[in-house]
Amino acid sequence: MAEAAPATEGNEARRRAMLRAAAELISERGFGETRIADVAKRAGTSSGLVIYYFGTRDRLLVDALRFSEEAYYETASALLAEEPDFRKRLSMLVGWSCVPSLPGEVSGSWGLWLDLWATALRHPEVREAREELDGRWRALVERLIGDAQASGDVADDVDPHRFALTFTIVLDGLSTQVALGDSEITSELAYDMAMEFAEQRLGLSPGERRAS
Repeated sequence: MAEAAPATEGNEARRRAMLRAAAELISERGFGETRIADVAKRAGTSSGLVIYYFGTRDRLLVDALRFSEEAYYETASALLAEEPDFRKRLSMLVGWSCVPSLPGEVSGSWGLWLDLWATALRHPEVREAREELDGRWRALVERLIGDAQASGDVADDVDPHRFALTFTIVLDGLSTQVALGDSEITSELAYDMAMEFAEQRLGLSPGERRAS
């Protein structure tokens, strides 16, 4: 493992440029077709410097996804904080899961997740990172439900943790089909199916649907 570079403003800017380059390339080509040299070329630096910062391709994949996820959570947290209505907050969260990317997020970032899941099967370091990143996703949903219970929008007999575990699996599955371009699972239908699941589990009345 390469020794960590000193944390200076210039080093952080270089590191972020390499992470964005890696995230874009992996989203475009796939992890298996992305070389350290490709990342270095797009970031305008050397392969040796990329290795100095990240050490291995596995670590570069993990950190590239973390970089992409930071943009997602910053955007999501800001937008959710501005909306007090629970159903609208739930609708926003589901809607974001059913589109290729959010504003500010790396384009095609679902490709990063698909590569991370595949690589995690055989690489312990990536497997640990997958659990950490999925845990953050579940925690976001769990907080959303906890806040809704505090405001009286969701009954107290709903287990927020259990719901978050199940609901994120549903969203991940539907979003994967959308990312793969499944002809039957459109963004609109995926949204409707996810909202129907949430409404049934949370005891909410049916809301507006998007699919024709």
